[in-house]
Amino acid sequence: MICSPIKHKLGLLFAGIIGICTAQAQDPNFHIYLCFGQSNMEGHGKFEAQDTVTNARVFSLQAVDCPDLERAQGKWYLAQSPITRCHTGLTPADYFGKTLAQNSSDEVRIGIINVAVGGCRIELFDRDSTTTYVKTAPDWMKSALSAYGNDPYEHMISLAKIAQESGVIKGILLHQGESNTGDLHWPRKVKRIYDNIINDLHLSSSETPLLAGELLTEEFGGKCASMNAIIQTLPTVLPEAIVVSSAQCEGTTDGLHFSPAGYRQLGTQYAKALMHHRARFEKQN
Repeated sequence: MICSPIKHKLGLLFAGIIGICTAQAQDPNFHIYLCFGQSNMEGHGKFEAQDTVTNARVFSLQAVDCPDLERAQGKWYLAQSPITRCHTGLTPADYFGKTLAQNSSDEVRIGIINVAVGGCRIELFDRDSTTTYVKTAPDWMKSALSAYGNDPYEHMISLAKIAQESGVIKGILLHQGESNTGDLHWPRKVKRIYDNIINDLHLSSSETPLLAGELLTEEFGGKCASMNAIIQTLPTVLPEAIVVSSAQCEGTTDGLHFSPAGYRQLGTQYAKALMHHRARFEKQN
């Protein structure tokens, strides 16, 4: 069992509280963030005891049914690893949510939706290429795709619409690029997906930044570190994009993934990047 019975019952209790409090109207103080990408967003790192400690104001919308965790798809629970699927690991979204809550006023709650597929190219989330991508996907990816009805993008959108009944979508987190290393068209592909999300969920682009995290750096043996130069150009194509530095985020020996400590640091840096963006926006306005 991932969490103690006491903690899990508390999670169910808070999930019930959210349902009761927000069933009648959208709560402007319930800030929701969509997260997508490949394995580093999916949660490759094994979470540790400290990572299962919850924050009473951070929740996750369950993306798939997990009977062993007593979680049902489309329901809110206190955010506790694993927040992507039933057997995934620690993600930057975990500590993004916690850091943001710790630096927000007490009435603000944070909601996380995480739909990610290890090893995927960015094209998987482009609705015009999803069907072809799924048909030719390697066998090891098929179980993850199946969990999302073989359409991760539409699955994320359907969850987001459920979330919009309770709160307000305030941003999008992306961590992807290892499988597109060297792809100079990646920024435009990301923009296309971003534009689809904005249109499908009737969001305001000026109020919905996209935070794109850098890959594991050369400092920690990152095999795809060269992709960071391309990721850094994203704001020139997508002005709403914020590039999140992965500096000082340690990795594992495979040269692709972050260590648990690296995920904690990266998640914190996502939150700090968003807070810096907001502070600057407020100063300008």
